[in-house]
Amino acid sequence: MSAYVYESNGQNGMPSKQRAANGGHSQRNSVDDYMMPEEEWEREAVLDPAWERQQKKTFTAWCNSHLRKVGTSIENIEEDFQNGLKLMLLLEVISNEQLPKPDRGRMRFHKIANVNKALDFITSKGVKLMVGAEEIVDGNLKMTLGMIWTIILRFAIQDISVEEMSAKEGLLLWCQRKTSPYKNVNVQNFHTSFKDGLAFCALIHRHRPDLLDYSKLTKDDPLSNLNLAFDIAEKHLDIPKMLDAEEINNSIKSDEKVVMTYVSSYYHAFSTTQKAEQAASRICKVLTINQENEQMMEEYERLASDLLEWIKQKRPWLENRATDNTLDGTQAKLGEFRDYCRSQKPPKLSQKAKLETDFNTLQTRLRLSNRPAFTPNEGKLLADIVDAWKGLELAEKGFEDWLLKELRRLERLDHLVKKFQHKCDIHEEWSNGKIDLLKSSDFKQCSLNDLRALSRKHLAFESDLAAHQDRVEQIAAIAQELNVLGYEKIQAINQRCQKLCNEWDELGDLTQKRRSTLTDAEKIVERIDSLFLEYAKKAAPYSNWLDGAREDLIDMFFIHTLDEICGLIEAHNQFKATLGDADAEYKTIMRLVDDAQQTSKDNNLDLPPNPYTNIQSEEIKSKWNEVQALVPQRDQDLQTEYAKQQQNERFRLQFAQKANVVGPWIERQHELLQQLTVQVVGTLEQHQKKLETMETSAAQYRPHIDELEKYNQQIQECMIFENRHTPYTMEVIRVAWEQLHTQLTRQIAEIKNQIYTLEKKGISEEQMNEFRAAFAHFDKSRSRRLDPKEFRSCLIACGYNIREDRQGDADFQRIMANVDPTHTGFVTFESFLDFMTRECSEEDSVDQLTLAFKTLSADKPYITAEVLKRELPPDQAHWCIHGDSPSRPYITAEVLKRELPPDQAHWCIQRMKPYTGADGVPGSYDYKTFSSALYGESDL
Repeated sequence: MSAYVYESNGQNGMPSKQRAANGGHSQRNSVDDYMMPEEEWEREAVLDPAWERQQKKTFTAWCNSHLRKVGTSIENIEEDFQNGLKLMLLLEVISNEQLPKPDRGRMRFHKIANVNKALDFITSKGVKLMVGAEEIVDGNLKMTLGMIWTIILRFAIQDISVEEMSAKEGLLLWCQRKTSPYKNVNVQNFHTSFKDGLAFCALIHRHRPDLLDYSKLTKDDPLSNLNLAFDIAEKHLDIPKMLDAEEINNSIKSDEKVVMTYVSSYYHAFSTTQKAEQAASRICKVLTINQENEQMMEEYERLASDLLEWIKQKRPWLENRATDNTLDGTQAKLGEFRDYCRSQKPPKLSQKAKLETDFNTLQTRLRLSNRPAFTPNEGKLLADIVDAWKGLELAEKGFEDWLLKELRRLERLDHLVKKFQHKCDIHEEWSNGKIDLLKSSDFKQCSLNDLRALSRKHLAFESDLAAHQDRVEQIAAIAQELNVLGYEKIQAINQRCQKLCNEWDELGDLTQKRRSTLTDAEKIVERIDSLFLEYAKKAAPYSNWLDGAREDLIDMFFIHTLDEICGLIEAHNQFKATLGDADAEYKTIMRLVDDAQQTSKDNNLDLPPNPYTNIQSEEIKSKWNEVQALVPQRDQDLQTEYAKQQQNERFRLQFAQKANVVGPWIERQHELLQQLTVQVVGTLEQHQKKLETMETSAAQYRPHIDELEKYNQQIQECMIFENRHTPYTMEVIRVAWEQLHTQLTRQIAEIKNQIYTLEKKGISEEQMNEFRAAFAHFDKSRSRRLDPKEFRSCLIACGYNIREDRQGDADFQRIMANVDPTHTGFVTFESFLDFMTRECSEEDSVDQLTLAFKTLSADKPYITAEVLKRELPPDQAHWCIHGDSPSRPYITAEVLKRELPPDQAHWCIQRMKPYTGADGVPGSYDYKTFSSALYGESDL
């Protein structure tokens, strides 16, 4: 009806509640847009005859539905409003206001005056009319219909409001909400969606299921459906039959104004039900939050139990120091520990981080919804889990240190045992028969020359004995070290060492005794073969030197660094430099033997045995040849070890080069994370994206850590224990990496909680940034916490008026008790943010929830299970009814089932007790104490 334009003035044209939402702008636009003139309804245009008939019939019925309240009606809409009397009467009925007194004359100007009074009243309600009173008086059907449609819009449709939508959109959304559970009903418009009659039947059945059986209706019989709905509405709902079933069914596109007029009657008839739905919506929201919180609590308990049980199982293994005292067995243990660090621990570390995140998220949700803080079962607090994890890491560190120490000890033991056996074999070979020789009395039957020879031979033996003193001391020192290192077969070592030492002491005593005897005999010895004597003097030390050289050349070495092998090579080179002098000494000794043989030959004498020494020239020659052969073998062994140490050095450099890249990268990531933590630039979503980008970057950097682990494994397998090329160890990098992962997870969860706070509390991002900037300004140490003095300054900077007197101190102490309930002496950023959001937002409360239940129960002090199950989801209604709380005021289950979604109604019913008050009815439940329990003010 373009002749009539509805225009809201922001006061009379819109309810105050709608004006408050979004400044009234968005709602006014939706109404004004719909009320603007349509091209097909211009003054000169011709209205579709079918639509004109529908509108005339529908608008006439609608007018009569109101006029009958004052005992009158109209028959012909274009004629009965010509004198303006019934038009004024209609406006008085639908507005409940008194219009000016009409003119009672029958002249044309009397009629025009009355119509103008009616039109002026409509204009005063914020409607801009573009029709004259003369057109109504003249019986212009099109203008009359347009005027009635404007009245219907203003007084029957405009005030409809569903979820912040009004007028046509609100009415359409109301129809969609009410008919959504019904089969074959899909309300999309007012032209065709009501054509088959099922939508009308669904609206009736939703609110009055006792009036019809919807399951028996079929889409194939639209006339029956329409007539059924029209008849029931007229008979039981006091809604006149405004539409014709055949016209609706036969028309390709029904007039939406006709359908809207009729449907609006349904809306007003069921308006009380709409209020109950709004109350149910509030209850559903509160109960949904409570259900989600319970699920998070159960998940936390499950994860905490699983993690603590895993730690409990691993601790005995890590604390076990039993070993088979073998190198292979200890290396196998090291392999098991390495597999634990790579495969078993990382998933549990992620589980621990998730547990901390879920716990903090749950506490934030509980604070934001005014619920009591969640306290896990005994032994499952977050602090208990952190302590258990620290104990696990300490056990890991102790186990790894013990393994490496045990490996070094076993390697040292293996080397010492072999060296001990080797030196003992050499000594025992040398000492074999010496005791019997020293005990011999052969000198008593010797000639003078022989006696002198024996004396000199003994002198040479004493020189040899002194040379072996160092070897015996080395054997004793090795045995002592094996005792200190705890060699498992130490008893055999000690027995052999003791036997060797006892023999050595006996050799010393016998040597002293024989020397004394020979000294007495030497007085009668005059002739000594100087040549043999000189040979003996040279041969004994030279032979001993050869023994020492041979022993050094075949001696095993135990080193760990390139410098050590270089030192051995240098010492060997110095030894080779002395071979020239040794060769000259060898030739001198051999020349003495040759001279003695030549002298005997020259005098035709048989060469007697050398009376001064048992060292034969063949023995010296053999030893010298052996030493010469061992020198190149020693060269080869040293070069092999040098190559091994070079490889170890390459492994050190390889690890150091990678560690010197990975370590600074992780440190830079920690610094960047610290910067992002201290100062948030941009929106929280942008900051979250930055943190998630860092988390993705860290995940992509993981192969570098794995590569470093591979290098570390090579180093450990090669028994490399020190690395002077880098300050980083694998343990340091591993701990820094795990800390980076944990801090990233925690920061992302914190940002998500802040975003959740914005959505829950209605705090703008600008306010959140102001809170963060104020906190960061006074957080000089960047520790994300403020002491009381800094916190007080921060509150003053945020606009709080805290006076510098006793009352101001008392007010500040009350605030501190709120933000620091555990009296730590500091205010964390989370506590500060929680306090500021509570101060700047509106929250749901016990009173609001109680009022919602009161609305559902029609102002009764109880509610029934039927109402809960109809208006709440089944699980929530059941929870409300069957909870184990003490006796309290109640609501009936019937109301809960009718007004709430089935699952939430069921949830409520579970947790409510029957109402025992005198004014209760069967099946009634207490909702007041139930509401208090949800907010922690009583036990549920």
